[in-house]
Amino acid sequence: MLWIYNIGIGLYGLLLKIVALFNPKAKLFVDGRKNIWEQIETKVNPKDNPIWFHFASLGEFEQGRPVLESLKAKNNDQKIIVTFFSPSGYEIRKNYALANVFYLPLDTTSNAKKFITLVNPKIAIFTKYEFWFHYFNALYKNQIPLYLISGIFRPNQSFFKWHGGFYRNILKCVNHFFVQNEESVLLLKSIGINKVNLSGDTRFDRVYENAQQPKKLKLIEQFCDTSKIFIAGSTWLPDEKLLVSLTKKYPDWKLIIAPHEIGQSHIQEIERLFPKAVKFSNLQPSTFKLQPSILIIDNIGMLSSLYQYAKMAYIGGGFGVGIHNTLEAAAFGLPVIFGPKFDKFQEAKDLITIGAAKSIANADELITAFADFKTNEKASAAARSYVEQKKGATEMIIKTITN
Repeated sequence: MLWIYNIGIGLYGLLLKIVALFNPKAKLFVDGRKNIWEQIETKVNPKDNPIWFHFASLGEFEQGRPVLESLKAKNNDQKIIVTFFSPSGYEIRKNYALANVFYLPLDTTSNAKKFITLVNPKIAIFTKYEFWFHYFNALYKNQIPLYLISGIFRPNQSFFKWHGGFYRNILKCVNHFFVQNEESVLLLKSIGINKVNLSGDTRFDRVYENAQQPKKLKLIEQFCDTSKIFIAGSTWLPDEKLLVSLTKKYPDWKLIIAPHEIGQSHIQEIERLFPKAVKFSNLQPSTFKLQPSILIIDNIGMLSSLYQYAKMAYIGGGFGVGIHNTLEAAAFGLPVIFGPKFDKFQEAKDLITIGAAKSIANADELITAFADFKTNEKASAAARSYVEQKKGATEMIIKTITN
C-alpha cells in the first residue's frame, strides 16, 4: 500500500506543476515551495526546539489558533513554526506575528526526514485532519510527541474499513487525540486507539473570543446605518444566485455578501446578479448618498467581524463540497441558513437540532427560512448559548500537553 501512496504523492506533485501553468492557486502552491529548504534554514534554529503547528488551510488555522496562542502566552520565549498545505491559508497568514510560517513540502520520505532535521520540533500539533504518512512516521521514529486537536472521525473513513490497515498505522503514530464528539472516541477505540479525549472543538473558543471583542469597521457601520442586515458569508455562485430572490422579497433589508473567492471574475459574476451593488473597495462617504442596499466584500479577512452588524446569516458552500464556518455567525447570536451539504459538520447538525439553523435546497426554502428567523429571538439566543456552552476545549488540551 505504501508504494501506491508514494506514487500518488508523486503524481499529485507533477499534476500541480502542469495545472500551475494556467491556474493561479496551483501556481501559488508550486511557487511557494520553491527554495523552501533555504527559507527554513534561514529562519529556524533547530536548537530552539520549536513547537510545530500544521494546518491544512485558513479554517484549520483559526480552529487551532487558540491552542497556539495559549502556548505562546504561557512562554513568550517559546519558538513556534506554522506550516500550511494550502495557499488559502499561507497567503493570508504568512506574516503571522507569533510564528515563522512556511508551506509544507510534499509528503515524501526525504522531505519528511529533512524537515524534521532542520526544524527539530519539541512537539507537533495537527488540527482536525491531514494524516501524512512520512511526516507522522518521521516524528514517531524521532520520538517527537504528535497531537491531533479538534479531530473528528466518521465510520465511512478508510481507518475503520477492513482494508484500512495502512491508514490505521498512520494514526498509531499520534501520541494523543483530542476529538470533537463521542462518536469519534468510540471509532478510535474500536481500532485499539485509547489515548483519546473528548475535548470538543477549539473553534468554539476562537469564535467566542472574537464575538466578545470584535473589530469595529467604521465604513460598514455607515453602510448599515439603522437598517436590518443579512450577511451571506463564504458564498459561491450557486449560493449567490439564490440570494437574488431574497433581495427582491425583502427590499427593506440590506445584504452584505462576503464571497469565498474574491477573484475578479467571480466578483464580476456577483455584480451581474446584483447590478446595484457596491464593492467595499469603492465604498466611501460619498457612496452613501446613493443609499446602496447591497455590499460586496472584495477582500479577505473581514468576515468574522462583519457578523456583529447582522441579524441573520447565510453560510455558503452547501451546494458544493460542504458548508463553511457557521460558528463565527452563531457566536454573535445569528440564526444561520445553509445549503444541503452539511453532514460532515457536527456543529451544523447541532444548530439545526436546537432551532438555530435551517438547511435549504432552493430559493423558495431560503425565503421560508428567512421569514421564520427574522423575528425569532429564541433562535438567536439558542445560537449564542450553544457557542458559550461548547467553549473550553483549549484549556483541556493545554493541560494535557503541558503535563
